[in-house]
Parts: sequence; C-alpha cells; structure tokens
Amino acid sequence: MEESHGLISFDALFRHATIGILVTDGRGRIILANPFLLNQFGYTEAELVGERVEKLVPSRFGHRHEQHREKFHQHPRSRPMGVGLDLFGVKKDGTEFPVEVSLGTYNNTRDGEFVIAFVSDISYRKESENELKRLNAELEMKVAERTESLSDTVRKLGEQMKEVQAKDTELQRMNSFLSSIWNHAEAIIIATDSNGIIKLFNPTAQKQLGYTAEEVVNKHSLTLFHDPQETAERAALFSTQLQQEVAPGFDTFVARARLNLPSEHEWQYLAKDGSRFPVTLTVSALRDGDGLISGYLGIAIDISERKKAENELRVALEKERELNELKSRFVSLASHEFRTPLSTILSSTFLISRYKRAEEQEQREKHTQRIVSSVNMLTDILNDFLSVGKIEEGKIQVRYADFDAQQHVGNIIAEMQGLRKEGQQVTYVHEGNARLHLDPALLKHIVMNLLSNAIKFSPPGSVIRVSTTHDGRRFTLRVQDEGAGISKEDQLHLFERFFRGSNVDNIQGTGLGLHIVAKYAELMNGGITCKSELEKGTTFTVIFNL
Repeated sequence: MEESHGLISFDALFRHATIGILVTDGRGRIILANPFLLNQFGYTEAELVGERVEKLVPSRFGHRHEQHREKFHQHPRSRPMGVGLDLFGVKKDGTEFPVEVSLGTYNNTRDGEFVIAFVSDISYRKESENELKRLNAELEMKVAERTESLSDTVRKLGEQMKEVQAKDTELQRMNSFLSSIWNHAEAIIIATDSNGIIKLFNPTAQKQLGYTAEEVVNKHSLTLFHDPQETAERAALFSTQLQQEVAPGFDTFVARARLNLPSEHEWQYLAKDGSRFPVTLTVSALRDGDGLISGYLGIAIDISERKKAENELRVALEKERELNELKSRFVSLASHEFRTPLSTILSSTFLISRYKRAEEQEQREKHTQRIVSSVNMLTDILNDFLSVGKIEEGKIQVRYADFDAQQHVGNIIAEMQGLRKEGQQVTYVHEGNARLHLDPALLKHIVMNLLSNAIKFSPPGSVIRVSTTHDGRRFTLRVQDEGAGISKEDQLHLFERFFRGSNVDNIQGTGLGLHIVAKYAELMNGGITCKSELEKGTTFTVIFNL
C-alpha cells in the first residue's frame, strides 16, 4: 500500500508539472512524455511515444544531435544540457522555439539505461536577450550555439511501459523507475501541501541547498530558500499583474499556478550555508480527481552558468564599446594634434633647404631643433596612446624594486630642465627614508607627466615645487605650480580619458596624461588627488600605500 502511494505521488508530479518531462532509452527513442511536454510540442502521446528524440529537434541540427547523444551515452552524468549554447525544439507544425534542458540518467539492470530530461520553453527569456543584443547590434558577439544531447530510449521499453498499465505485477517496477528519476534528476524538485509545507525534497535539492530531507520535510515552507526582500518585491509585482492582492510569502510563489497561469520566474535561492545562486523556478498546482488543489510542485534549475555567460557577454560588449570609442577619439585627436608638429617639421625642413651659406648655420640649427621638438611631441602623443591601450588590455605589469627615491626623482627633474620656460624654477625636497619599494619606471612616468604639465601650464618666471615624503607606511609625491588653475567643474572629470580643461584649449595635449597617471598609481596601490583654484595654481598629490 505504501508503494502504491509513492507511485501516485510521482505520477502526480509527472502529470501535473508545468514543465516538459521526457524519458528516453539508450537508442534515442521516446518512452514517456508528460502532458505538458505533449502540449508544448503539439503531439499526442501516441504520435510521440516510440519515435526518435530527433523528431523534436530542428532537422538542421539532427545529424549533429545524434553525435552529441552518442557522446552523452558513452559518458552519462546528470547536468544541464548545452551550457553556454542555444538549444531549439521543433513543434509538430514545424514551429521552432528556444528551450532549456536539464538531463539526468538512470541505469536499470533489467531494462538498460534511461535518460530523464526537463524541457522549458524559454521563448520569453530569449526575446529579452535578443532585445539586449539588438540594442548592442554593432557590438554583438555571437555566443557559441548551445547543443548537448538527449539520451534515447528503446522501443522495447515503450512496449513494456504499456504493459505496466495493464498488469498489476508491473506496479512495483514502475514505482522503482519513477523513484530513480526522482533521485537522479539534475533539477531541484520540491513538493508541498496546499499550505506550503514541504512534503517531498529530492536529492538534488539536498545537494544544492545543503539541507537534508529530514531537516525540512513536514517542518518548513518553500519560503525557507527565498530572500524575504525579493519575495516582497515580487509579491507587489504580481499584485499589479494579477490585479489582486498577493501576500508576501508562500502565496507569492503559487498565486499564478493557483489560477492555472504559467508560473516560471527567475529567483535567487538561499542555501543553508548562506550562499546564493540563481534558478528558474516553475511552480505547478497539483489537483485531485475533483480538480481541487492538494499541493504544489516546484521544479528549479540552477542557471548560474548561463548567468555567468550573460555577464561575460555584457562585459565583452562594454569592453568592445570602450575600445571603439578609444579608436574614434584617437582618430579625431590624432588628426588635430598631429597637424601642428607635422606642419612645423614640413616648414622647417623647407627652410633648412634654403639656408645654404655657412653664416646661416644658426638658422639651420634653430629649425633643426624645431624638428627635433616636433618629433618628440609626436612620440609623446603616440606613447600616451600606447600606454592607454596597454592599460585597457591589462598588459601593464608592475615590476617592484628597491631604489633610492630621492635620487630617482632628482634625476628625473634634472632630465626635464630643458623644458622650462624662461625664468621658471623647479625646486625639490625629500623627507623621511630615501629607500623605496615601488616600480621605478611607472613612478618616473608619473613624475614626468605631472612635472611637464606644471611647466606647460605655468607662466615664465614661476616656481614649481616638487616634494616627496616616506614615512614607512606611505610614500607621497606632491607637485605644486603657479599656473592657470583648474575650475571646480573640470576637476570632476580631470582623470577621464581625453578630458582637457576648458581654459587650456590653446595649449596642445591629448587629455590622456592624467588618466594614465591615475591608472599607474592605482596599479601600485595608490591614488591621486587634485587641489586647484583658477589663476592661483594647482597641486597634485599622489599617495602610495606601502
């Protein structure tokens, strides 16, 4: 009598589930299909049972699907099918629709190997994904087509299953078979009574949620695995959609199923250890012979891998958009910034060719120096672009070393003396321990960029003050000038790529230098700040946490 009750429970799950359930044998023939799946594909049971599973796969994938099915049969294991790929089913009328499939296997010594598949129609979800792809059409990256195989079923088992319905002696075998499906399904399966108390809790649920069946059966509601805040938000949404009050709690999960409406939504499941993972949860109402609700069935499939793939796609699209923007800005800026030094080189080259007498050597040297200066300017621009490209691609490597910071910074300042305007002075002081453990090359780039900016934007005769401090925990670099200053509005965008202050349009520059300085400082566990007032000068402070 107890076995009969168990069979009826599994049969109720099988027949009343609002998710497609399919059982196949090792040769790919269908032996069981629940009513929901038959309705999904538009077949009657007689039309589908005994047919090869490829009947439900678009013909263009049929040959490939057979190969995948054979591979799965050789190495069977319970898992989602086609992670990272797009799967499709084909209805009786030839209509194709996207599906999500979860596979589980069952080995029966007497009858061979069987596969249980849960099939979800994800057309609505795919429409949302396609909308995202349409919005990013120019940047869309194709995700590899998701295909995995369903294992098949033999015709012999189909005949044996028909005999089960006619012979009472087959009842025990059927119960064992359905119990194996319950135990090996990859999906989380939870059945409750009409009040939401858990009555059935399959092994996959125990494994993924971390609870034993003894801990939850007859003790807890389905709400145990849900975030109360998410449940309350979804209850408010369902209240609006259904135009009736949906109370936060168990009612939130069954409100649609109670009205015989599709109830498949994404949720965050909470495991016993506090971890979270996303699932698609399908809830179905279980009804007795009189049509009254006797309980509810929840089937949840872990979609962590799919979510990860979606996030990777979004990141890739955003990265591609940023790179395209960088290319566009480079072309625009290059056409502008290259024009002046190239014009200088062209004119100076022409004039040099005109100075042929010995007494005109001074003019020749003057224009030669102009050419050298213009070439250096072009080199600096290209180096800035190369640095930004390496930063975006994550190819900048920090090479830490011990060195004398005071001597290192002093040498950099000495190298840049030739850039000073008439009467400009650069002073430098250091406090604390001179030994430092940082990347000397990246630090040199930071000092050169900040000092060259101070020289460029400060008037002749002004004083530029450079100081460094090492207190054992932090190394601080400060560059102070008496230049034009930076407005409060411009300071908000100072470290963005290609940004240039509104008061320096007449001075050449790429708008990349401070962006690079900020990124280099960040790579060495540091940060940069700016303090400035218009016409009163600017102070940049870079602090490295040691």
